[in-house]
Amino acid sequence: MWRSGGAISASYLTIGWSVRSVGGVLATTGGLVALVLGVTLTVRASHGWRRLLAVPILVVAAYGIGSPVAISVYATNVGRPPLGAETPADRGLTYIDASFVTSDGVTNGVTLSGWYIPSTNRAAVVLLHGASSTRTSVLDHAAVLARHGYGVLLYDARGMGRSGGRAMNFGWYGDGDIAAAIDYLQTRSEVDPERIAAVGETMDGEEAIGAMATDARLRSVVAEGATNRVAGDWTWLSDQYGRRARIQQGIQWLTYELTDAFTEATPPITLRDAVTRSRRPVLLIAAGNVGDEGHAARSIQSAAPATVEVWVVTGADHTGGLHTQPTEWEQRVSSFLSTALTGE
Repeated sequence: MWRSGGAISASYLTIGWSVRSVGGVLATTGGLVALVLGVTLTVRASHGWRRLLAVPILVVAAYGIGSPVAISVYATNVGRPPLGAETPADRGLTYIDASFVTSDGVTNGVTLSGWYIPSTNRAAVVLLHGASSTRTSVLDHAAVLARHGYGVLLYDARGMGRSGGRAMNFGWYGDGDIAAAIDYLQTRSEVDPERIAAVGETMDGEEAIGAMATDARLRSVVAEGATNRVAGDWTWLSDQYGRRARIQQGIQWLTYELTDAFTEATPPITLRDAVTRSRRPVLLIAAGNVGDEGHAARSIQSAAPATVEVWVVTGADHTGGLHTQPTEWEQRVSSFLSTALTGE
């Protein structure tokens, strides 16, 4: 209880107080009290050498069961982050308001809200922000892409900003959402429907990789900070850490099984399977200061080495590539997209 309550309150407190965040705080407090009482009573009831084992057993149980519960609750009970005050106009960009409706078979359709910066080179990019954020967090990325002539559609993920629906921080609704974004771009007369790509951060970068396996209209993907969204994405742990990884893999398996029970969304295929099926160009950008990002990226690359590139950004934190090495980020991303979409 205390872990799930903490997960809910953490999710909602990041955007302010609400009934759910207060409930989460109360659940956390009650759960912690229950845990302390449980440990105390167990220790008192134990005798001799069993008393020495009581605490570590309870700690292991709390981690092995409590963590998956907390993470799965957090991923499926996401507070709605508000849209920031800035718009593309603050970056000197001309734009229009955009909205489109999903048709993913899970709901009757969700209206997603965004901005569209018109294309001047006949190509366009679906620009995706990360978990628990909105389109305003990728305005700097939009400015870079627009500078190279790309049309840019940046929108709030479902349940975030001004988009409808319920948020899900593992990105399991991504295929349907991105398909609707591509539908929108294909209505634009200045966009060649054969020249559409996606650039996404963290959760939404993972969505873009997955969507490319199910939608042939998506010609290439740049994903920054993409690591996992189902248990199968953690297979690299065994290669990196050997037998020590088995416990963590078991915890991840339980986390995603619980998540599946808590959401209407269907678990997607692994990122490795996605790049194998699509066989289209992918650029993975990993943070140099987050070692596991590089390990995950190289694991994905190994499934399709002919089409997947990896760039580890020295000195960068999670999704910090553009701000850490702006010149190289712009050069690498623009060059990759130009080759993938125009063959130049």
